[in-house]
Amino acid sequence: MGKAKGEGCCGVVCFCLHFVPSRPITPISHILPMLNDVDRILFHEQTILSRLDALAAEITEAYRDKELTVIAVLNGSLIFAADLLRRIPLPLKLDCLSVASYHGGTESSGMVTFKQLSVPDIAGRHVLVIDDILDSGRTLHAICGRLRGEAQPASVRICVLLRKLIARAQELEADFVGFDIGSEFVVGYGLDYQERYRNLPFVGVLKREVFEASLAPEPARS
Repeated sequence: MGKAKGEGCCGVVCFCLHFVPSRPITPISHILPMLNDVDRILFHEQTILSRLDALAAEITEAYRDKELTVIAVLNGSLIFAADLLRRIPLPLKLDCLSVASYHGGTESSGMVTFKQLSVPDIAGRHVLVIDDILDSGRTLHAICGRLRGEAQPASVRICVLLRKLIARAQELEADFVGFDIGSEFVVGYGLDYQERYRNLPFVGVLKREVFEASLAPEPARS
């Protein structure tokens, strides 16, 4: 399974000059306020889209001549799944699951909350679960366990944009991976902190002071 290494960038100038003009480029003006909260950029928009081309080719080969259902995990995978699926030239069905485990923090809370009462009808079908990131493994472990236990799919595999190279709370591996990263807290390209930063066109590391300030207790008031 192919992987791509991360790339570093220290500022806005590098971000602007990196892109190849033959691709549509997200205007920088609307994201300038959010850029102040980003410590560094790990993967630029062009790098992500190029990796998606290769990832889509892997998935296409793996599911050729199979009945495929893609389940996108909301909200984080929305942008990733949309860009990826348009690169997969196979007949497929698409469904979504809304699941929460971070609950506004920077680490998985350990509690996985499903916002639907039932799972999609995937009996006898090959299922590809698409998520933004494999972190503790709790969310994807819970999703795959519920799909296998309640819906009798032919198979369940996992595709993530990012895989953290850390010890996991649940033993789980992704079958298709966009990029490997360390333990940083990342935002952009669908990933959020307290529902912000999803619309950044790149994946970047959030400054510690941003989430540490928001998690700090408010001072006592007289």
